Amino acid sequence: MPNRFTQVQQELQAAGREVLDLTISNPTRAELHYDAETILQALSDPKAMDYDPQPKGLRSAREAVAGYYRKQHDDIDPESIVLTTSTSEGYSYVFRLLCNAEDEILVPKPSYPLFEFLADLQDVKLVPYPLLYDHGWQMDFPSLYKAVNHRTRAVVVVHPNNPTGSFVADRERSALNHFCREYNLALIVDEVFLDYAHDGASRGTFATDHDVLTFTLSGLSKISGLPQMKLAWIVTSGSGEAVSAALARLEMIADTYLSMNAPIQLAAPVLLEQRQSIQALLLDRVRANLSELDRGLAKQKTCRRLDVEGGWYAVLRVPVTQSDEDLAIEILRKCSVLVHPGHFYDFPSDGYLIVSLITPPQNFRQGIAQLLELLNR
Repeated sequence: MPNRFTQVQQELQAAGREVLDLTISNPTRAELHYDAETILQALSDPKAMDYDPQPKGLRSAREAVAGYYRKQHDDIDPESIVLTTSTSEGYSYVFRLLCNAEDEILVPKPSYPLFEFLADLQDVKLVPYPLLYDHGWQMDFPSLYKAVNHRTRAVVVVHPNNPTGSFVADRERSALNHFCREYNLALIVDEVFLDYAHDGASRGTFATDHDVLTFTLSGLSKISGLPQMKLAWIVTSGSGEAVSAALARLEMIADTYLSMNAPIQLAAPVLLEQRQSIQALLLDRVRANLSELDRGLAKQKTCRRLDVEGGWYAVLRVPVTQSDEDLAIEILRKCSVLVHPGHFYDFPSDGYLIVSLITPPQNFRQGIAQLLELLNR
């Protein structure tokens, strides 16, 4: 049954009212130019007529992923890569690998709500640890130490986090590795937005982390702005026997499903190469919309934007006059502007709205102006 927020959207749609969507997360519907001819040609390789089931994925596709890391970040062994159809599937594989029923995984809050659904499917319990905001976002390590127990199997980090846009700082990475070594935990790292640092500076990948057993997840959805091309991966790193054992078990899990299809795998080199153009377009869009948002915010004193380092979203701190859901519904009814309330991302209190920075610029400009006008009445 749809919640109140969804019901209002359906009511407006039924009434024929045009809504300015400031939550857009699908880059293929963000009015960006794709090289459709090259992308579609890559999917017509005659080799796709041969069935060659390789549990970790075709060697050529894994080499293409390794090539992405080599050019963009650092050297990765193709044998450390397991291909999946999505990062969601990647999480499922890693949860199956690490956990028995009722085992626990530490996850950040606020963050993307996907984890809860995936954990329920695997009978895994999620235990939150907070990200704290004080002139930027930081991990709350005292909370990590309070949350860990004999059932804890791993820590999830999102680098950069969605929606806060905060990267894991070098000092935090060192502390994380120390924490995981101390309690014999694995790291699960979501890096889907890694290439979208707003300052253009490269951030280090966890895929080369050898201090503790680490599973780094990413995929075409964000890297090349191609969520419909179902190709993602897990890179396993760490030390010696732990990595070998984990890869062997991951290969067995992947072999059970063999979910990857041949056309996408054969097209992987071309699809990954598309990042060169699409990332530039997306970063230009993000920076332009962020500047537009800041210009609007500078004209008022009611709300402010929290610091953001990367990714596609911005967090607005707004006065708490009602619940975030009630506020988002009011904005939708009165302004026909769609934003996400903070509770969608497990913010600890009311007073937060989330907007997408890949929204087409005209819609973003108009939507933000109407949003701020309402908030300042």
